[in-house]
Amino acid sequence: MKPVIVLVRPQLGQNIGKAARAMLNFGLTEMRLVSPRDGWPNPEAGPAAAGADDVLAQAAVCETVAEAIADCSTVFASTVRRRDLILPAVGPEEMAATIHSTPGRTAILFGPERSGLASDDVALATAIVTVPINPEFGSLNLAQAVILLAYEWSKGEALAQPPVKDAEPPAPQEEIEGLIAHLDADLLAAGYFHPPERITVTRHMIRTVMSKARWSSREVKAVRGMVRTLVKPRPR
Repeated sequence: MKPVIVLVRPQLGQNIGKAARAMLNFGLTEMRLVSPRDGWPNPEAGPAAAGADDVLAQAAVCETVAEAIADCSTVFASTVRRRDLILPAVGPEEMAATIHSTPGRTAILFGPERSGLASDDVALATAIVTVPINPEFGSLNLAQAVILLAYEWSKGEALAQPPVKDAEPPAPQEEIEGLIAHLDADLLAAGYFHPPERITVTRHMIRTVMSKARWSSREVKAVRGMVRTLVKPRPR
């Protein structure tokens, strides 16, 4: 079951919108907001969501963290390891595995942009999830934190991949031979083959280069057009 993303006391509408965008990129659609600072709905959230409008439209607003996670049996608090709390700390991979293997509802908590989750918020979680990060610069914004954990969860889902453009079939050998002959004739006329005793070796090298590329028919035509233009530039 998909986890619920809970933003605790988010401060900027833009960050809520960016978090919604990050969620939808990886198939997450349920957002809950705990006491957003500037109220809800927020006019700045929509443009920042870049099309993830359904996530924002369905976002539920709660007064407390306890209310936001009331129907969840497993809750992860996205924060650094807290010495003041005795909670298991896991990495993103273990978090994702737990979510996929847990039959009940799960939630991931994200704290305010400036201060992160308070101890009282983290205490309501069943585990802390910490993203390995440069200890000398541990500055993730809200949307970055959401997208990292959403991506880790999505690796266990069958999300659609972007369509791959079908490769064009290689040109028939006749067309490759035509390209090689065309190039050979123009290089010969330009005096490229020098010294004479190297002509055969040079021609073999050119054939290897032209054959190895596995040009498509369209590419062969394009290359021959380039050669013609270099040899006989169009009048300006």
